[in-house]
Amino acid sequence: QVQLVESGGGLVQPGGSLRLSCVASGRMFSNNRMAWYRQAPGKQREWVASITWSGSTNYADSVKGRFAISRDNAKNTVYLQMNSLKPEDTAVYYCNGFDTQFPWGQGTQVTVSS
Repeated sequence: QVQLVESGGGLVQPGGSLRLSCVASGRMFSNNRMAWYRQAPGKQREWVASITWSGSTNYADSVKGRFAISRDNAKNTVYLQMNSLKPEDTAVYYCNGFDTQFPWGQGTQVTVSS
């Protein structure tokens, strides 16, 4: 059964950092481009960053230069290092496939506030 489990969110002050983790079941992780998404209150879910199996990355303009996506294929885990956080980064963060999406996990809440 495909499963996604996100963790690492929390409350952080503007300018702070957080590192999110997502463990994916093996079937969906293998050879798939993985991505992070986020959904702010009252807004649609949006793509944040993606990474190929070999490690090539892409970022939304709003996070470029501040966020870094990475993956550990041996651990079926994808990470999102978030630096220089802004209040507008406040959202529930999810991981999923980029080209093929699976049932969504519960996400992890990130709140940026002073």
